[in-house]
Amino acid sequence: MNRVAITGMGAVSALGIGTSVTAAALRAGTSGVRPIMGAPTDRLAVKVGAEVPHFEPGEYFNEKRISQLDRYSQLGLIAAREAIAASGLEFKGALGARTAAIVGSGVGGMGTLDDNFRRLYAENVHHFHPLTIPRMMISAAVSHITMENGIKGPAFTIASACASANHAIGVAFQMVRSGMVDVAVSGGTESVFTPGTLKAWEAMRILAPDTCRPFSRGRKGLVLGEGAGMLVLENFDHARARGALILGEIAGFGMSADAGDIVLPSLDGAASAMKNCLADGGLAPGEIDYINAHGTGTMMNDVTETRAIRAVFGGHADKLAVSSTKSLHGHALGAAGAIELVATLLAMRGGFIPPTVNFLEADPECDLDYVPNQAREGRIGVALSNSFAFGGLNAVLAVRSAS
Repeated sequence: MNRVAITGMGAVSALGIGTSVTAAALRAGTSGVRPIMGAPTDRLAVKVGAEVPHFEPGEYFNEKRISQLDRYSQLGLIAAREAIAASGLEFKGALGARTAAIVGSGVGGMGTLDDNFRRLYAENVHHFHPLTIPRMMISAAVSHITMENGIKGPAFTIASACASANHAIGVAFQMVRSGMVDVAVSGGTESVFTPGTLKAWEAMRILAPDTCRPFSRGRKGLVLGEGAGMLVLENFDHARARGALILGEIAGFGMSADAGDIVLPSLDGAASAMKNCLADGGLAPGEIDYINAHGTGTMMNDVTETRAIRAVFGGHADKLAVSSTKSLHGHALGAAGAIELVATLLAMRGGFIPPTVNFLEADPECDLDYVPNQAREGRIGVALSNSFAFGGLNAVLAVRSAS
Protein backbone atom coordinates (compact mmCIF):
# COMPACT_ATOMS: atom_id res chain seq x y z
CA MET A 1 0.00 0.00 0.00
CA ASN A 2 1.50 3.30 -1.11
CA ARG A 3 1.42 6.50 0.89
CA VAL A 4 -0.45 9.25 -0.97
CA ALA A 5 0.93 12.78 -1.07
CA ILE A 6 -0.87 15.95 -2.10
CA THR A 7 1.39 17.91 -4.45
CA GLY A 8 -1.01 20.46 -5.87
CA MET A 9 -4.28 22.17 -5.05
CA GLY A 10 -6.55 24.78 -6.60
CA ALA A 11 -9.67 26.58 -5.46
CA VAL A 12 -12.47 28.71 -6.85
CA SER A 13 -15.28 29.83 -4.55
CA ALA A 14 -17.16 32.80 -3.19
CA LEU A 15 -13.92 33.66 -1.37
CA GLY A 16 -12.23 34.29 -4.71
CA ILE A 17 -10.16 32.55 -7.34
CA GLY A 18 -6.95 30.87 -6.23
CA THR A 19 -5.61 29.32 -3.06
CA SER A 20 -3.76 32.43 -1.86
CA VAL A 21 -6.95 34.50 -1.94
CA THR A 22 -8.82 31.63 -0.27
CA ALA A 23 -6.25 31.31 2.52
CA ALA A 24 -6.37 35.04 3.24
CA ALA A 25 -10.17 35.03 3.45
CA LEU A 26 -10.20 31.98 5.73
CA ARG A 27 -7.71 33.56 8.11
CA ALA A 28 -9.53 36.90 8.10
CA GLY A 29 -12.96 35.29 8.47
CA THR A 30 -14.23 37.15 5.40
CA SER A 31 -17.57 35.74 4.26
CA GLY A 32 -18.43 35.38 0.59
CA VAL A 33 -22.18 35.37 1.23
CA ARG A 34 -23.77 38.34 -0.54
CA PRO A 35 -26.83 39.27 -2.62
CA ILE A 36 -27.29 37.01 -5.65
CA MET A 37 -26.16 38.71 -8.85
CA GLY A 38 -25.95 35.88 -11.39
CA ALA A 39 -29.65 35.00 -11.54
CA PRO A 40 -32.89 36.99 -11.34
CA THR A 41 -34.28 37.05 -7.82
CA ASP A 42 -37.65 38.72 -8.44
CA ARG A 43 -39.45 35.37 -7.98
CA LEU A 44 -37.29 34.26 -5.06
CA ALA A 45 -37.91 34.75 -1.38
CA VAL A 46 -34.24 34.03 -0.60
CA LYS A 47 -31.94 36.50 -2.30
CA VAL A 48 -28.50 35.68 -0.87
CA GLY A 49 -25.92 33.19 -2.04
CA ALA A 50 -22.21 32.54 -2.25
CA GLU A 51 -21.25 33.12 -5.88
CA VAL A 52 -17.74 33.36 -7.32
CA PRO A 53 -17.11 37.13 -7.35
CA HIS A 54 -16.10 39.12 -10.45
CA PHE A 55 -15.83 36.02 -12.62
CA GLU A 56 -15.26 36.75 -16.31
CA PRO A 57 -14.93 33.56 -18.40
CA GLY A 58 -13.11 35.49 -21.14
CA GLU A 59 -10.15 35.93 -18.81
CA TYR A 60 -9.62 32.17 -18.79
CA PHE A 61 -11.05 30.82 -22.07
CA ASN A 62 -11.35 31.92 -25.67
CA GLU A 63 -14.79 32.26 -27.27
CA LYS A 64 -14.71 28.81 -28.83
CA ARG A 65 -13.95 27.18 -25.49
CA ILE A 66 -16.63 29.21 -23.73
CA SER A 67 -19.19 27.88 -26.21
CA GLN A 68 -18.21 24.33 -25.17
CA LEU A 69 -18.21 24.83 -21.40
CA ASP A 70 -21.00 25.20 -18.89
CA ARG A 71 -20.04 27.40 -15.95
CA TYR A 72 -19.54 24.35 -13.72
CA SER A 73 -16.91 23.02 -16.15
CA GLN A 74 -15.24 26.41 -16.35
CA LEU A 75 -14.84 26.58 -12.59
CA GLY A 76 -13.52 23.02 -12.44
CA LEU A 77 -10.95 23.65 -15.17
CA ILE A 78 -9.66 26.81 -13.47
CA ALA A 79 -9.17 24.98 -10.17
CA ALA A 80 -7.53 22.03 -11.95
CA ARG A 81 -5.13 24.35 -13.78
CA GLU A 82 -3.97 25.84 -10.49
CA ALA A 83 -3.55 22.44 -8.85
CA ILE A 84 -1.64 20.94 -11.78
CA ALA A 85 0.60 23.99 -12.15
CA ALA A 86 1.41 23.84 -8.43
CA SER A 87 2.34 20.17 -8.72
CA GLY A 88 4.83 20.82 -11.51
CA LEU A 89 3.64 17.72 -13.37
CA GLU A 90 3.15 17.31 -17.10
CA PHE A 91 1.16 14.32 -18.27
CA LYS A 92 3.16 13.37 -21.31
CA GLY A 93 4.04 9.87 -22.40
CA ALA A 94 3.75 7.11 -19.84
CA LEU A 95 2.67 9.36 -16.94
CA GLY A 96 -0.49 10.41 -18.81
CA ALA A 97 -1.61 6.78 -18.93
CA ARG A 98 -0.74 6.33 -15.24
CA THR A 99 -2.82 9.31 -14.14
CA ALA A 100 -6.50 9.28 -13.17
CA ALA A 101 -9.00 12.13 -13.21
CA ILE A 102 -11.97 11.73 -10.87
CA VAL A 103 -14.32 14.63 -10.26
CA GLY A 104 -17.42 14.96 -8.09
CA SER A 105 -20.50 16.97 -9.00
CA GLY A 106 -24.03 16.86 -7.72
CA VAL A 107 -25.89 18.09 -10.77
CA GLY A 108 -23.51 19.08 -13.58
CA GLY A 109 -24.40 21.69 -16.18
CA MET A 110 -27.50 23.26 -14.66
CA GLY A 111 -26.85 26.60 -16.34
CA THR A 112 -27.07 25.00 -19.77
CA LEU A 113 -30.13 22.94 -18.82
CA ASP A 114 -32.01 25.86 -17.28
CA ASP A 115 -31.18 28.22 -20.14
CA ASN A 116 -32.39 25.79 -22.77
CA PHE A 117 -35.62 25.04 -20.91
CA ARG A 118 -36.26 28.79 -20.72
CA ARG A 119 -35.64 29.17 -24.46
CA LEU A 120 -37.87 26.18 -25.28
CA TYR A 121 -40.83 26.94 -23.02
CA ALA A 122 -40.72 30.71 -22.63
CA GLU A 123 -39.28 31.85 -25.96
CA ASN A 124 -40.61 29.03 -28.16
CA VAL A 125 -37.17 28.36 -29.65
CA HIS A 126 -37.21 25.19 -31.73
CA HIS A 127 -33.49 24.52 -32.22
CA PHE A 128 -30.80 24.02 -29.59
CA HIS A 129 -27.05 24.39 -29.96
CA PRO A 130 -25.58 21.05 -31.12
CA LEU A 131 -23.24 20.96 -28.10
CA THR A 132 -26.06 21.30 -25.57
CA ILE A 133 -25.69 17.74 -24.27
CA PRO A 134 -21.86 17.81 -24.10
CA ARG A 135 -22.10 21.06 -22.13
CA MET A 136 -24.66 19.89 -19.58
CA MET A 137 -23.63 16.28 -19.01
CA ILE A 138 -22.36 15.65 -15.50
CA SER A 139 -19.13 14.14 -16.85
CA ALA A 140 -18.26 17.19 -18.96
CA ALA A 141 -15.86 18.79 -16.49
CA VAL A 142 -13.71 15.69 -16.02
CA SER A 143 -13.64 15.13 -19.78
CA HIS A 144 -12.29 18.63 -20.38
CA ILE A 145 -9.70 18.21 -17.62
CA THR A 146 -8.38 15.08 -19.32
CA MET A 147 -8.38 16.68 -22.77
CA GLU A 148 -6.64 19.85 -21.65
CA ASN A 149 -3.89 17.95 -19.85
CA GLY A 150 -3.39 14.73 -21.79
CA ILE A 151 -4.59 12.52 -18.94
CA LYS A 152 -5.32 9.08 -20.36
CA GLY A 153 -5.83 6.90 -17.29
CA PRO A 154 -9.12 6.13 -15.51
CA ALA A 155 -11.45 9.14 -15.69
CA PHE A 156 -15.04 9.55 -14.52
CA THR A 157 -17.47 11.58 -12.44
CA ILE A 158 -18.94 10.61 -9.09
CA ALA A 159 -22.35 11.95 -8.10
CA SER A 160 -23.48 11.50 -4.51
CA ALA A 161 -25.09 14.86 -3.83
CA CYS A 162 -23.18 16.84 -1.20
CA ALA A 163 -20.65 14.03 -0.66
CA SER A 164 -19.64 13.86 -4.34
CA ALA A 165 -16.25 15.55 -3.99
CA ASN A 166 -15.20 13.56 -0.92
CA HIS A 167 -16.21 10.33 -2.63
CA ALA A 168 -14.22 11.36 -5.73
CA ILE A 169 -11.09 12.24 -3.75
CA GLY A 170 -11.45 9.10 -1.68
CA VAL A 171 -11.65 6.84 -4.72
CA ALA A 172 -8.68 8.67 -6.28
CA PHE A 173 -6.77 8.13 -3.04
CA GLN A 174 -7.55 4.42 -3.13
CA MET A 175 -6.35 4.16 -6.74
CA VAL A 176 -3.00 5.79 -5.96
CA ARG A 177 -2.60 3.87 -2.70
CA SER A 178 -3.24 0.53 -4.43
CA GLY A 179 -0.80 1.26 -7.26
CA MET A 180 -3.44 1.31 -9.98
CA VAL A 181 -2.16 4.77 -10.94
CA ASP A 182 0.77 6.96 -9.89
CA VAL A 183 -1.10 10.27 -9.92
CA ALA A 184 -4.71 11.43 -9.73
CA VAL A 185 -6.31 14.81 -10.34
CA SER A 186 -9.43 14.88 -8.21
CA GLY A 187 -11.94 17.17 -6.56
CA GLY A 188 -15.36 18.61 -7.25
CA THR A 189 -17.08 21.39 -9.14
CA GLU A 190 -20.58 22.89 -9.04
CA SER A 191 -22.55 25.91 -10.21
CA VAL A 192 -26.24 26.13 -9.37
CA PHE A 193 -27.21 29.79 -9.58
CA THR A 194 -30.02 29.42 -12.10
CA PRO A 195 -33.67 30.41 -11.58
CA GLY A 196 -34.97 26.85 -11.75
CA THR A 197 -32.34 25.40 -9.43
CA LEU A 198 -32.78 28.17 -6.88
CA LYS A 199 -36.58 27.74 -6.86
CA ALA A 200 -36.18 24.01 -6.31
CA TRP A 201 -33.90 24.57 -3.32
CA GLU A 202 -36.17 27.25 -1.97
CA ALA A 203 -39.06 24.77 -2.04
CA MET A 204 -37.22 22.62 0.51
CA ARG A 205 -37.49 25.44 3.07
CA ILE A 206 -33.93 24.99 4.29
CA LEU A 207 -32.33 28.11 2.80
CA ALA A 208 -31.33 30.90 5.16
CA PRO A 209 -32.73 34.32 4.22
CA ASP A 210 -29.78 36.21 5.71
CA THR A 211 -26.56 34.27 6.15
CA CYS A 212 -25.08 30.92 7.17
CA ARG A 213 -24.40 30.48 10.89
CA PRO A 214 -23.61 26.79 11.52
CA PHE A 215 -23.96 25.40 15.05
CA SER A 216 -25.18 28.77 16.36
CA ARG A 217 -28.42 29.48 18.14
CA GLY A 218 -30.59 31.41 15.69
CA ARG A 219 -29.37 29.59 12.57
CA LYS A 220 -31.95 29.54 9.80
CA GLY A 221 -30.55 27.16 7.22
CA LEU A 222 -27.90 26.81 4.57
CA VAL A 223 -26.67 29.27 1.95
CA LEU A 224 -26.05 27.87 -1.51
CA GLY A 225 -22.58 28.32 -2.95
CA GLU A 226 -20.67 27.47 -6.10
CA GLY A 227 -17.08 26.78 -7.01
CA ALA A 228 -14.48 24.07 -7.37
CA GLY A 229 -11.64 22.49 -5.47
CA MET A 230 -9.05 20.28 -7.12
CA LEU A 231 -6.07 18.35 -5.79
CA VAL A 232 -3.19 16.43 -7.30
CA LEU A 233 -2.69 13.17 -5.41
CA GLU A 234 0.58 11.38 -6.01
CA ASN A 235 2.40 8.26 -4.96
CA PHE A 236 4.53 9.55 -2.08
CA ASP A 237 7.75 7.93 -3.32
CA HIS A 238 7.10 9.23 -6.85
CA ALA A 239 6.66 12.75 -5.49
CA ARG A 240 9.74 12.56 -3.29
CA ALA A 241 11.89 11.15 -6.09
CA ARG A 242 11.19 14.15 -8.29
CA GLY A 243 11.69 16.64 -5.45
CA ALA A 244 8.08 17.80 -5.36
CA LEU A 245 6.78 20.05 -2.61
CA ILE A 246 4.47 17.86 -0.54
CA LEU A 247 1.53 19.90 0.76
CA GLY A 248 0.03 17.18 2.91
CA GLU A 249 -0.88 13.51 2.90
CA ILE A 250 -4.22 11.75 2.59
CA ALA A 251 -4.23 9.49 5.63
CA GLY A 252 -7.58 7.70 5.41
CA PHE A 253 -11.01 7.51 3.83
CA GLY A 254 -14.31 6.28 5.24
CA MET A 255 -17.78 5.83 3.79
CA SER A 256 -21.22 4.74 4.92
CA ALA A 257 -24.88 4.85 3.95
CA ASP A 258 -27.64 5.74 6.41
CA ALA A 259 -30.18 3.46 4.72
CA GLY A 260 -32.76 5.69 6.35
CA ASP A 261 -34.44 8.90 5.23
CA ILE A 262 -33.83 10.66 1.90
CA VAL A 263 -33.18 14.03 3.60
CA LEU A 264 -32.93 13.58 7.40
CA PRO A 265 -29.37 12.91 8.64
CA SER A 266 -28.48 9.90 10.74
CA LEU A 267 -26.18 9.95 13.76
CA ASP A 268 -25.21 6.32 13.16
CA GLY A 269 -24.41 6.90 9.48
CA ALA A 270 -22.25 9.95 10.16
CA ALA A 271 -20.48 8.24 13.04
CA SER A 272 -19.82 5.11 10.96
CA ALA A 273 -18.16 7.12 8.19
CA MET A 274 -15.85 8.85 10.69
CA LYS A 275 -15.02 5.54 12.41
CA ASN A 276 -14.32 3.90 9.06
CA CYS A 277 -12.02 6.75 8.10
CA LEU A 278 -10.05 6.47 11.33
CA ALA A 279 -9.77 2.70 10.92
CA ASP A 280 -8.69 3.02 7.29
CA GLY A 281 -5.91 5.41 8.27
CA GLY A 282 -4.86 3.49 11.38
CA LEU A 283 -5.67 6.61 13.39
CA ALA A 284 -6.69 6.80 17.03
CA PRO A 285 -9.40 9.37 17.89
CA GLY A 286 -6.90 11.22 20.07
CA GLU A 287 -4.66 11.92 17.06
CA ILE A 288 -7.22 14.20 15.42
CA ASP A 289 -6.73 17.92 16.08
CA TYR A 290 -9.39 19.47 13.86
CA ILE A 291 -12.60 18.58 12.03
CA ASN A 292 -13.83 20.58 9.06
CA ALA A 293 -17.48 19.80 9.72
CA HIS A 294 -20.22 19.29 7.18
CA GLY A 295 -21.92 22.04 9.21
CA THR A 296 -24.63 23.25 6.85
CA GLY A 297 -26.42 25.57 9.27
CA THR A 298 -29.66 23.60 9.23
CA MET A 299 -31.25 22.72 12.56
CA MET A 300 -31.09 18.94 12.28
CA ASN A 301 -27.75 18.55 10.51
CA ASP A 302 -25.75 20.54 13.04
CA VAL A 303 -27.21 18.74 16.05
CA THR A 304 -26.80 15.31 14.44
CA GLU A 305 -23.20 15.96 13.43
CA THR A 306 -22.35 17.23 16.91
CA ARG A 307 -23.78 14.07 18.48
CA ALA A 308 -21.97 11.88 15.94
CA ILE A 309 -18.65 13.53 16.75
CA ARG A 310 -19.25 12.92 20.45
CA ALA A 311 -20.15 9.30 19.75
CA VAL A 312 -16.89 8.72 17.86
CA PHE A 313 -14.45 10.78 19.92
CA GLY A 314 -15.81 10.45 23.44
CA GLY A 315 -13.91 12.68 25.87
CA HIS A 316 -11.50 13.81 23.14
CA ALA A 317 -14.40 15.64 21.47
CA ASP A 318 -13.93 18.45 24.00
CA LYS A 319 -10.32 18.90 22.84
CA LEU A 320 -11.18 19.08 19.15
CA ALA A 321 -11.43 22.28 17.16
CA VAL A 322 -14.50 21.96 14.89
CA SER A 323 -15.49 24.57 12.34
CA SER A 324 -17.69 24.92 9.29
CA THR A 325 -16.09 26.88 6.48
CA LYS A 326 -19.49 26.81 4.74
CA SER A 327 -20.19 29.88 6.87
CA LEU A 328 -17.58 31.59 4.66
CA HIS A 329 -17.95 30.07 1.18
CA GLY A 330 -21.50 28.70 1.30
CA HIS A 331 -22.60 25.17 0.56
CA ALA A 332 -21.17 24.28 -2.84
CA LEU A 333 -23.02 20.94 -2.89
CA GLY A 334 -21.08 18.44 -5.01
CA ALA A 335 -17.94 20.60 -4.80
CA ALA A 336 -18.22 21.29 -1.06
CA GLY A 337 -15.93 18.54 0.18
CA ALA A 338 -13.12 19.51 -2.21
CA ILE A 339 -13.26 23.20 -1.32
CA GLU A 340 -13.32 22.25 2.36
CA LEU A 341 -10.37 19.87 2.04
CA VAL A 342 -8.38 22.63 0.32
CA ALA A 343 -9.42 24.97 3.14
CA THR A 344 -8.22 22.42 5.70
CA LEU A 345 -4.87 22.04 3.95
CA LEU A 346 -4.41 25.81 3.71
CA ALA A 347 -5.11 26.16 7.42
CA MET A 348 -2.80 23.26 8.19
CA ARG A 349 0.02 24.83 6.22
CA GLY A 350 -0.71 28.33 7.52
CA GLY A 351 -0.75 27.39 11.20
CA PHE A 352 -4.29 28.51 11.91
CA ILE A 353 -7.75 27.07 12.47
CA PRO A 354 -10.54 28.49 10.27
CA PRO A 355 -13.46 30.09 12.08
CA THR A 356 -17.17 29.43 12.00
CA VAL A 357 -18.32 32.97 11.27
CA ASN A 358 -21.72 34.60 11.91
CA PHE A 359 -21.84 32.76 15.25
CA LEU A 360 -24.30 34.50 17.58
CA GLU A 361 -24.44 32.39 20.73
CA ALA A 362 -24.11 28.78 21.80
CA ASP A 363 -26.86 26.27 21.12
CA PRO A 364 -27.14 23.86 24.09
CA GLU A 365 -27.49 20.97 21.62
CA CYS A 366 -24.31 21.99 19.79
CA ASP A 367 -21.71 21.91 22.54
CA LEU A 368 -18.31 21.58 20.87
CA ASP A 369 -15.56 24.13 20.21
CA TYR A 370 -16.67 25.65 16.89
CA VAL A 371 -13.93 28.34 16.74
CA PRO A 372 -16.55 31.11 16.67
CA ASN A 373 -16.09 34.17 14.44
CA GLN A 374 -12.30 34.51 14.48
CA ALA A 375 -9.53 32.27 13.20
CA ARG A 376 -7.27 30.83 15.85
CA GLU A 377 -3.54 30.34 15.65
CA GLY A 378 -2.68 26.70 16.15
CA ARG A 379 -1.06 23.66 14.63
CA ILE A 380 -3.15 21.03 12.88
CA GLY A 381 -1.32 17.71 12.66
CA VAL A 382 -4.19 15.50 11.50
CA ALA A 383 -7.68 16.59 10.45
CA LEU A 384 -10.94 15.11 9.24
CA SER A 385 -13.16 16.62 6.58
CA ASN A 386 -16.81 15.50 6.78
CA SER A 387 -19.39 15.31 3.99
CA PHE A 388 -22.87 13.96 4.73
CA ALA A 389 -25.27 14.06 1.79
CA PHE A 390 -28.97 13.82 1.05
CA GLY A 391 -29.86 10.18 0.61
CA GLY A 392 -27.67 9.29 3.59
CA LEU A 393 -24.45 9.06 1.56
CA ASN A 394 -21.49 9.82 3.80
CA ALA A 395 -17.80 10.30 3.01
CA VAL A 396 -15.00 11.39 5.35
CA LEU A 397 -11.36 12.12 4.52
CA ALA A 398 -8.39 12.28 6.88
CA VAL A 399 -5.43 14.48 5.98
CA ARG A 400 -2.04 14.64 7.69
CA SER A 401 0.35 17.59 7.77
CA ALA A 402 3.50 17.34 5.67
CA SER A 403 5.61 18.78 8.48
